[in-house]
Amino acid sequence: MKKILKNPFRCLTKKEWSIWIVSLIVVIASNILSGDFDLLTLVAALTGVTSLILAAKGNVWAQILIIVFSILYGIISWQFRYWGEMITYMGMCMPMAIWSTITWIRNPSEENENEVAIQKLNRKHVVILILSCVIVTGVFYYILEFLNTPNLVLSTVSVATSFLAAALTMLRSSFYALGYASNDLVLIVLWVLASLENPVYIPVVVNFLIFFFNDMYGFVSWKKRELKQNAV
Repeated sequence: MKKILKNPFRCLTKKEWSIWIVSLIVVIASNILSGDFDLLTLVAALTGVTSLILAAKGNVWAQILIIVFSILYGIISWQFRYWGEMITYMGMCMPMAIWSTITWIRNPSEENENEVAIQKLNRKHVVILILSCVIVTGVFYYILEFLNTPNLVLSTVSVATSFLAAALTMLRSSFYALGYASNDLVLIVLWVLASLENPVYIPVVVNFLIFFFNDMYGFVSWKKRELKQNAV
């Protein structure tokens, strides 16, 4: 347990340090130069970016940071009345991140105990994922409609992609990153629409652009580890 939760940054490669630092610089610059600086948005973005680079390594600290990010992002979404985002992250993503933390701790890789073991999805996993996603998305649609959520259709799609991403993370699948990358694209559109009404949210758009590229790196990183894991 202590070894798993030790300093995660000691495991980053020079390439990953570069990706992380550049991401932090872009996020900080976009938030400060926007003219409508919001400390909460900046802290949430820095937390999110850091969690993504650690997630690419399969490090459990990524899930712990996602719990923090879910709370911060939920507050930001509440401020703009994006009820779907608030409910999704605080009511779904955060509990699933807590469960993922437990799952990742219990399933370390045999090659490197600081990384989670990757699991290959079987037919049962796929069927359960699809059925669960349909049910969760349907329920959330009516909740969001009742709350008069702005951009209802996009908010509902965001729920679906968020659920799949969080579920794939719990299942320790390499495709978790594609789930989050898909969700990033939906959120970029949502916050562009929000920025048209209030420019203070422009940095949020930039934040999710950075998240997208980090998630794609995470997918590539996990597929490489998966190939090595299967070769053993």
